Amino acid sequence: MKVKPLADRVIVKLEKTEAKTAGGIIIPDTAQEKTQSGVVVEVGDDKEVIKVKAGQKVLYDKYAGTQIKIDGSDHLILKMQDILAIIE
Repeated sequence: MKVKPLADRVIVKLEKTEAKTAGGIIIPDTAQEKTQSGVVVEVGDDKEVIKVKAGQKVLYDKYAGTQIKIDGSDHLILKMQDILAIIE
């Protein structure tokens, strides 16, 4: 499935969190905190507002965006203003 965001929106693929601690304890999915970073997959068509490119790793606001599934993977549709930083 191909999804193209509109205006100042960006699609970010969520990163998987570690399910095991350094000591070997397995943390169940229900106890894990959601990650706040991901990789930009698609960007909207408002080039003046959007400051990120596909492939960049970003940090975003904790409660931002709309969660969707694309080809079985979790993604978020975010507004550009919800992206806090680019991770290099």
